Amino acid sequence: MRADATVIGGGVIGLAVAMRLAREGLAVVLLERHSGFGRETSSRNSEVVHAGMYYPAGSLKARLCVAGNRSLYAWCEAHRVEARRIGKFIIATADAEVPALEAILARGRENGVAGLRWAAPGELAAAEPDVRAVAALFSPDTGIIDSHALMQSLADAALARGAALAWGHEYLGAERAGAGYRVRFREPGGAAGELESARVVNAAGLCADQVAADLGIDIDARKYRLTYVKGSYFRLGGAWRGRLRHLVYPVPHASLAGLGCHVTLDLAGEVRLGPDVEFLPDRTLDYSVPSARAARFAEAVRSYLPAVREDDLLPGQSGIRARRITGDAAPPDFVIAEEGAAGLPGWVNLVGIESPGLTCSLEIADEVARLVA
Repeated sequence: MRADATVIGGGVIGLAVAMRLAREGLAVVLLERHSGFGRETSSRNSEVVHAGMYYPAGSLKARLCVAGNRSLYAWCEAHRVEARRIGKFIIATADAEVPALEAILARGRENGVAGLRWAAPGELAAAEPDVRAVAALFSPDTGIIDSHALMQSLADAALARGAALAWGHEYLGAERAGAGYRVRFREPGGAAGELESARVVNAAGLCADQVAADLGIDIDARKYRLTYVKGSYFRLGGAWRGRLRHLVYPVPHASLAGLGCHVTLDLAGEVRLGPDVEFLPDRTLDYSVPSARAARFAEAVRSYLPAVREDDLLPGQSGIRARRITGDAAPPDFVIAEEGAAGLPGWVNLVGIESPGLTCSLEIADEVARLVA
């Protein structure tokens, strides 16, 4: 069995890459160990379409997020994927936080974020009467999306271009073979298989550093090693359903390890609070959301949603994302690297694709297409 390109991983990034490379006329095989797409990080996120104001100027996250905001909405319109530009307020709950908003506005403008502005006096109170703040920014192009429908549309587009999407096929390893790679996998029934592939794209998400290490890359020297960060959400039940109409974010942590305990909405109008930030150094995949954390979440949001009570909160979902361990003060950026200089021509590593990865998915796929062209 031969392929022009093999994609490891069937989350939103792997699907976008498979679609994009198939559109280039390449024979593409996507290997995914689960029985369908998006069973890990891609289906356990806030489903927010980000605008790009938080990320350092010049970073991949900043550039690809700003472009991805436009391209993702355009894709959704063309492929009938539900996405809504409901807008986001970024708020200061005290005067001491206003300089942080000024910095976010300046960074957003430097990054080219469209429409980001100060909320006019009284605008927040009129739009969200339950929210208390001394100042706010408004981002009109931040929105929400049906992530499952997005992934289905990418899978359908990849299949329409002739890509083979191999669900239940677990990647086992690869080695150089001639001008390309011999890729080994386990089939759903347990039998071993392999294919010859001229190019390979590592879009393995939570396991992307391990895939790179197994090929001989020094993931510590290259700063590819990942740690797992768990984020849990609580739902606001009862009378809160439909009561809030916009996303509401407090001033984020300086490290961007999280964007604070914020308000997100889904397309059905359900209100979610979160996520918190819990580092998992042992890389355990534990998706439980202990109800005992409700008090902590309620306290975290009462600074701007004073009417929230602990018994309003119901455990929601959680997600785990892969964050690069760099040792640097700056927030870690995406890795999108063709490894020819490491003696692995045609091999592309995608490492540390955390938020805003979903927003950037089509742009990341374009980057990969340029690298393997």
